Amino acid sequence: MTFTKLMATAALTLGLATGAFAQDKTKVGFVFVGPVGDGGWTYEHNQGRLAVEKEFGDKVETVYVESVAEGPDSERVMTQMALDGADLIFTTSFGYMDPTINVAAKFPNVKFEHATGYKRADNVSTYSARFYEGRAIQGHIAGAMTKSNIVGYIGSFPIPEVIRGINSAYIHAKKVNPDVQFKIIWAYTWFDPAKEADAAKVLIEQGADVILQHTDSTAPQAAAQKAGNVITFGQASDMAQYAPMPRVSSIIDNWAPYYIARTKAVMDGTWASTDTWDGIGPGMVGIGEISDAVPAEVKAEALALKDKIASGEYHPFTGPLKKQDGSDWLAEGETADDGTLAGMNFYVEGIEGDIPQ
Repeated sequence: MTFTKLMATAALTLGLATGAFAQDKTKVGFVFVGPVGDGGWTYEHNQGRLAVEKEFGDKVETVYVESVAEGPDSERVMTQMALDGADLIFTTSFGYMDPTINVAAKFPNVKFEHATGYKRADNVSTYSARFYEGRAIQGHIAGAMTKSNIVGYIGSFPIPEVIRGINSAYIHAKKVNPDVQFKIIWAYTWFDPAKEADAAKVLIEQGADVILQHTDSTAPQAAAQKAGNVITFGQASDMAQYAPMPRVSSIIDNWAPYYIARTKAVMDGTWASTDTWDGIGPGMVGIGEISDAVPAEVKAEALALKDKIASGEYHPFTGPLKKQDGSDWLAEGETADDGTLAGMNFYVEGIEGDIPQ
């Protein structure tokens, strides 16, 4: 073999080895609807990303883009991630659903995971958490602790995920306090601290001494703290900087185990399109520490409810329940099926007001 051929062979061997090494590093992308410092939804998704890095070390590379608007802009971001070599892309907001499907069709070798949506493809999985389980516990505490009997609720968008939460919280507040009323304000945003703060202030002015939120910033917590004698619950993240008052507990979204498992599935070639919807039992929904601002008896009841939900002994949507219009929904002891919950577009009996279209 001539020296030239020898060098060429060595270069080819080195190139193949280098390419193989490069391919060993799995690239995982994340598209976030809010800033990673929002203290809520996106913060917890980013904690999941960091957990992937910690778990796999130099076998992975993670990238993310934050504050990506739902719609065409998200499609551009996903496309760029795929072009940049991402093997797996997590798209973490409901409004990314159609853009995820569109981009996935153009990149059949890239795996996509869409949070809270329902459209799947061969290379698109869906995943969400049963947040309504946590709302049941919040509702119990809210109903027991309100003195004005008015609970304010800041909704993001009138989609089934949010409507389920409102219904679950109301059902369980009503069980412990038949006089409770819910006042609902739709913010039409996932993350806008100014809008969220304004919504909280309006609800407090209307007599609410409990504020629940399905928006992502800590602004409602700050508004409640300033008002005084108003309790709140952390949304998506613990928001413990506002404990023990106004924040008396929280729903914590724990995405890390799922993100690690799905990344590993891409690495070992076992990834397949699936739909995952887990709750308190599997650990995807956590309940933040219930502070001492909650009476000991109420805290014990809330923890007992949590245990029953986690074990499957109790389902938050258990009859008898009627719809808002008075029509029968669930008979005594009957539980809601996942299909109805996934598409929920109605309030339960007792909630006032209409769901915006």
